[in-house]
Amino acid sequence: MALPLYLVDAFTSRPFAGNPAAVCVLETPIAEDVMQHVAAEMNQAETAFLLREGDGWRLRWFTPEVEENLCGHATLASTHVLFETGRLGPGETARYQTRSGLLTAVREGDAIVLDFPATPAEPFAPLPKALSALGISPVWSGKTRFDLFFEVATEAEVRALKPDFTDLEEVPYRGVIVTAPSDAGAPHDFVSRFFAPGCGVPEDPVTGSAHCALGPYWQGRLGKAELAGYQASSRGGTVLVACRGERVRLAGHAVTVVRGELDLPA
Repeated sequence: MALPLYLVDAFTSRPFAGNPAAVCVLETPIAEDVMQHVAAEMNQAETAFLLREGDGWRLRWFTPEVEENLCGHATLASTHVLFETGRLGPGETARYQTRSGLLTAVREGDAIVLDFPATPAEPFAPLPKALSALGISPVWSGKTRFDLFFEVATEAEVRALKPDFTDLEEVPYRGVIVTAPSDAGAPHDFVSRFFAPGCGVPEDPVTGSAHCALGPYWQGRLGKAELAGYQASSRGGTVLVACRGERVRLAGHAVTVVRGELDLPA
């Protein structure tokens, strides 16, 4: 059984930057364990599986080790594939049924805009093991629905992080967000990095779902509803965030770098 398979760099307009996601378009359902094996074989931060369902698509996301509840970059990559291959026509809205409910995406100009649930951070006493693994002294500590959340004082601190992933893997959360205000004069409002070794992703290059928390947080700190976030991984990527109460709009670009087929036993 041959299935269309794509590798897409998301939250970037150039190849080999942003966050790569594999996207597999299914004609019929396949077993969950097969999806997990495929994700491990692809060895990307996320592999997305799309299956036509009603007026939209069933969308599932897998890291090499676990199924995720929410993923921004693989949703952006999936939407890019649907538009690029003509499975969605110009002006159509992508509708996804997911573990996080209905998500939608549209094309606006040359960007794709995702409508996601906000996952605001709430104050939470920092876990000593997380602080030790990260080597930080945060100015604010919290947690979201999925992750630990830390603000540090400067952009330089975010960029210089070299976590102990063995210790960080023991932190009982999906991942850890570390953020700071951007340097004066920068083209973005804040920077961040995201680490999830417990899910098989030591550092995620650009994390859309983290911006569901970063957007509301920096809206409160900076008094702006529309923000530009830069995720300062080695690949790097920009996420444009518009806060809309209990929802956030995440905008970015994507580029396909590989087109092929997944060959599964019939």
